[in-house]
Amino acid sequence: MMKQTAHAVAGHGRDRDRGSTWSLHVLGAGSASALELGASSAVLERDGQPVLLIDCGPGTLEQYQRRYGALPRAVFITHAHMDHVAGLERLFCAAWFDADRRGSTRLFVHANLVPILQARVADYPNAIAEGGANFWEAFSLVALSRGFWLDDWWFDVFATRHHAAGTSFGVALRGCFAWTGDTRPIPEVLSGFADEHILIAHDCGLVGNPSHSGVDDLEREYPDELRAMLLLYHYGSVGDAEAMRARGFKVASPGGRYPLHAPAPVRAEAG
Repeated sequence: MMKQTAHAVAGHGRDRDRGSTWSLHVLGAGSASALELGASSAVLERDGQPVLLIDCGPGTLEQYQRRYGALPRAVFITHAHMDHVAGLERLFCAAWFDADRRGSTRLFVHANLVPILQARVADYPNAIAEGGANFWEAFSLVALSRGFWLDDWWFDVFATRHHAAGTSFGVALRGCFAWTGDTRPIPEVLSGFADEHILIAHDCGLVGNPSHSGVDDLEREYPDELRAMLLLYHYGSVGDAEAMRARGFKVASPGGRYPLHAPAPVRAEAG
């Protein structure tokens, strides 16, 4: 069994949070061709309240608002394929036209993705028809590389294997959860986060391809103890999900909420 060494507490976040209940609320679990299952996205919750939205594809913002009744205050973007970022235009409009919320949603984006997002969603002439609006002014953009701080917790960000090198990234809160984003198997990366508590939400369809993991890939490349930590999402149909469950995997359901262990103490060397 892979163990994680203890880390010294840096700051007061762990003491402040002792006794909280953490969960991962999967808003959508579908692949790009299965949006009836919801665009793959999730919300990290503490005591039922949203901490971090992961990805904002088509329909994600609407699901978030129905559940929480507000705009997200923090969003992490894994990569710039449209099934993960198409909702940013709606988020821009909602934030821009709410004077009290404009600029208050933090967008955590790996520095590699900033020019890609600029080209795909931010560079259209006149973000609003009347002019006078710069796309990024609707948000507080936090460009990053190794990770980021949020609510006194350090979130690790790690590269994944999807489509092209350096264009897709996962996020992890040690001792609590990891979300891979779209990826091929990355056992050498996930082994650095794995311990007896963590839940690893992992991209997986019934059949893999050069950009996504298939169930055969996970069985071949991950050891038994790491496979037991996985919660699969980004699949193609309800039938595919049932087939993966029949092979012994935990599979996320759209709208499902999954309990998490409280995060590990913040590392002294974090950040």
